[in-house]
Amino acid sequence: MKKVFNISNEEWKPTMASFCYFFFMMSSYFILRPVRDEMGIQVGAENMQWLFTGTFITMLLIVPVFGYLMKRYQRQKLIPGIYIFFCFNILVFYFLFSTLKSPLIPVIFFIWLSVFNLFVISIFWSFNADIFSSDQAKRLYGPIAAGGSSGAIFGPIITSFLAGQIGVTNLLLISVLLLGLATYCLKQLIKHASIREERKLLAPIKGSIWEGLKLMIQSPYLKQIGLFVLLYTCISTFLYFEQAHIISVAFADSEDRTSYFGFRDLLVNSSTLFLQFFITERILRKAGIIFCLILVPIVALFGFLSLGISQSVVVLLIVQVLYRSLNFSIQRPSREVLFTKVSVQEKYNAKNFIDTALYRGGDALSGWLFAGLSSLASLQVISFLAIPIAVVWGIAGLRSGKLFNSQTFNLDKKELQHDHPKKSA
Repeated sequence: MKKVFNISNEEWKPTMASFCYFFFMMSSYFILRPVRDEMGIQVGAENMQWLFTGTFITMLLIVPVFGYLMKRYQRQKLIPGIYIFFCFNILVFYFLFSTLKSPLIPVIFFIWLSVFNLFVISIFWSFNADIFSSDQAKRLYGPIAAGGSSGAIFGPIITSFLAGQIGVTNLLLISVLLLGLATYCLKQLIKHASIREERKLLAPIKGSIWEGLKLMIQSPYLKQIGLFVLLYTCISTFLYFEQAHIISVAFADSEDRTSYFGFRDLLVNSSTLFLQFFITERILRKAGIIFCLILVPIVALFGFLSLGISQSVVVLLIVQVLYRSLNFSIQRPSREVLFTKVSVQEKYNAKNFIDTALYRGGDALSGWLFAGLSSLASLQVISFLAIPIAVVWGIAGLRSGKLFNSQTFNLDKKELQHDHPKKSA
């Protein structure tokens, strides 16, 4: 097993705890995701920029609260508390869906789930960056990310089998249970960190959303990562909006649309799981961080070229499966490796700003840009216009990878200089 996964004996327990933590968290989310996507189309593909703007505004309101809590509480207590709070949120939606039929509830749920998804995943990777070193991250983030992909398969399977038997609303109770199990696994990971004398977890972190923005602006390294993420959100939003328009035309029935989303997620997550278990670690180690960061932009370039030629559901499905599976299996772990070379303050303040406020801000701006372009041009033309953005995104990935390699070289050089006097003595 060690030869297959390249995990040492002392790394197995924390790796499995992190794997299970991610598995249950993503299972919980993917039970709810098909419901969100369908609600988005019910609101109207032409109005989705309003949903993205609402998500961005909500994120701006929540991030300062998170910064305030990080200043006051130890991370080993605060982070499990955040997951418990989200469990309570799901129970509130269960009550609302069971008792009310207001048209506002789908809108609120769409925005809430979009915030929930980014927030809990950002916290997950920040915490892992605290636990694992840069070298460990290159070897372990693939198998750990596979936990999320496994959950992303398990969740839709539960939805497919039980939605017709117990109803969509009752699925929220299963989602709560799975998120509770994720919280338990998180606590096991915290115990491991305490055993390894990770005392930094005990200290609250000073900062705020503005501190995160300040840290990003002051650091050329973080600015480059921020640009990379901003361009990624732009490309992803364009693809998401094209999906909404193509699917709303191709399928008139709500059940058919939900079925398509479920089938798409199954293909994406199955492909991602295979790649994360057997390919990610090898590519990260052998091909290097730069290749991993520019791979998905290249796929996006050819994907939009294909959509510019044909707007068929088959072409859309192929592009989405390639784009999302490579994003989850190669790009996301690579992006998270970049944060192993920054300080604890930057991991939680700057990274949280980039992963939440900057990410959703990019979503909102890209949504309005797409809406403006769609009033002037066809979807095919918009696809061609997205190609230069994919090229710039790839250049940003190239520069981010070069800065990471430079950071690694400089840190290794400092460690050698620090150790040299000891060897001389």
